[in-house]
Amino acid sequence: MTRLCSLVSAGCARYGKREGLSAAELLYEALDEMFLNCPKLDKKDVKALYLGQAFEAFEHKACGGEVANNYGFQNVSSVRAESASSSGGAALHLGVLSILSGTYDVVICCGVEKMTTMETFEAVGVISMAADRPFEQWNGANLAALNALAAREHMRKYGTTEEQLATISVKNHRNAFENPKAYLHKEITIKDVLTSKTICSPLKLLDCSPMCDGASAVVLCSPEIATRFTDSPIDIVGSGEASDSDFVYRDEATSFRATKIAAKNALDMCDMSVKDMDLIEIHDAFTINEIIGYEDLGLCEKGKGGKFAESGATEVAGAIPVNTSGGLKAKGHPIGSSGIGQVYEVYQQISGLVSGRRGVKDPEFAMTHSMGGAGVTAFVHVFKKR
Repeated sequence: MTRLCSLVSAGCARYGKREGLSAAELLYEALDEMFLNCPKLDKKDVKALYLGQAFEAFEHKACGGEVANNYGFQNVSSVRAESASSSGGAALHLGVLSILSGTYDVVICCGVEKMTTMETFEAVGVISMAADRPFEQWNGANLAALNALAAREHMRKYGTTEEQLATISVKNHRNAFENPKAYLHKEITIKDVLTSKTICSPLKLLDCSPMCDGASAVVLCSPEIATRFTDSPIDIVGSGEASDSDFVYRDEATSFRATKIAAKNALDMCDMSVKDMDLIEIHDAFTINEIIGYEDLGLCEKGKGGKFAESGATEVAGAIPVNTSGGLKAKGHPIGSSGIGQVYEVYQQISGLVSGRRGVKDPEFAMTHSMGGAGVTAFVHVFKKR
């Protein structure tokens, strides 16, 4: 199994409505924790910074090189990665490639989005830019509508129920309740989900992830030097990406090909199966995403995602815990940060920093799945405890 690169530290700003703080300040909060968790790391060690940020419209500003320099990195390479909701996953993939190529030996991959500067209807308009302009946006098909179409078709073809969708939300809220970084700290019931406001049938308010502010950051380095910074590095052993056409042009509404291809590429790199994972963070901007994610990643047969959700297999104490952080659904979905925020959870879990009801017992392998748009892009990464 080849070590592509190593993860040696991570930090995360608290997700939520962070009034009075800019995107840059949220990012500095995440970077502060990242350095605090790795006292042997110095700013002078860092050679490049890859930042996931999906939209500049929220603050009328795109974070870039000035953020790196204002924090104290002197004239390092600084690249903004934009891949809609998978911008954080894209930033991580760029960091992996830069280490693997030998171009740099220490890089930071981070993500940020400041979303609460707008009213909800304005923010939805911004986020809808991730959808096709002439055939989706102009016809009112925002991301909630597109995922509702996927949910409705999944229900028609496979008998998936609204209660099964609600099971995802209940689980992820339970996990977020224990996560100090999460936005939503409220446990809910299936009835709460089913009686919440309809956003786009069959998706209710509690089937949808909340818009919020947040930032996250991780440090990657060459595997050979990882022990200079920590006694317990985490190796990245698989990194896959793929893309697809816009949702409206596809012939399959209940599966995301980009996820399947990215996962296969990542798992083939390390000769592993998804069922070898001890925990997985799946993109769950909507509850149907997690159910389809189970199927596309290979956790269960096609069409069985709803029953798999009901089985308890993805609970923290189940066979393969999924979204122990609370997922995008309840931890929150500050778009550019979400993909790196998933890696922060992996770092916390494998490093043994999560205790109580949310802690996975002795995890060795983990996976993150970051998706942009309605399955237009996907990034999958596999992690192994050193």
